[in-house]
Amino acid sequence: MPADPTALPEERTTRELKRRGRPASLAGRAVRGARRGRDGVRSALGVIADRIIATAPRIPVRDLAALREQFPGLTPEELADKLVAGACAGTATVGAGVGAAAMLPVPPAMPAELAAEVAGIAAVEIKLIAELHEVYGLRPAGNLTQRATAYLTSWTQERGIDIATPASLNVALGGQMRRELRQQIMKRTLRNLPNLTPFLVGAAVGAFLNRRDTRKLAHTIRADLRRHQIPWDALPDAPGDQPRADASAATSRSGSRVDT
Repeated sequence: MPADPTALPEERTTRELKRRGRPASLAGRAVRGARRGRDGVRSALGVIADRIIATAPRIPVRDLAALREQFPGLTPEELADKLVAGACAGTATVGAGVGAAAMLPVPPAMPAELAAEVAGIAAVEIKLIAELHEVYGLRPAGNLTQRATAYLTSWTQERGIDIATPASLNVALGGQMRRELRQQIMKRTLRNLPNLTPFLVGAAVGAFLNRRDTRKLAHTIRADLRRHQIPWDALPDAPGDQPRADASAATSRSGSRVDT
């Protein structure tokens, strides 16, 4: 080895090694940053999912007797139309509120705003799903927690519950269910990103998108429930002082204004 380091080839000098190491170091930092970002997103989705799971059993749901007392004289389809219209107004209000809060965007607050919006929309739509099952005579068996789990599954999979299939009722909040719930939350979060548009544009966009998504969800759920619908007068606990209505006849006769 020569005593003078400058006599070494250029590619073996310390300076050249540093040059070579710099891109590798930057690539490593980028990979580590991407992993931390992915873990952060996964953690955030898990927090929102846990919040929705904890909230679902506490959502107030009106049973069929309370609904018929509040909206007397309506057929099942007319009553379902009322519920869908109210839920669409509720989710539109949530979207408009988040859009108004983002009038002057503060980037650190945006994830919290989106999380609050998704949780609020989930509460409104799970309540709608539960009451639609009441209207169509398809209340799942089990206690309050079991029914809330079934309605949460219906919201996650965007389809009605088939009470004749035991597998659709005995749903545990296991790994697969949580993964599907996180995927649904991610999908709704991405769809709600335009709500953060500043200068109140996001408020109008959020109201429109949430109303559209809730109406689309209701259309899918009602199509599933109609295939297994039980008429009110065939229910074992149907109230005797309420007017009877043949649900299948009402469906073919009136249709749904919201669906059309």
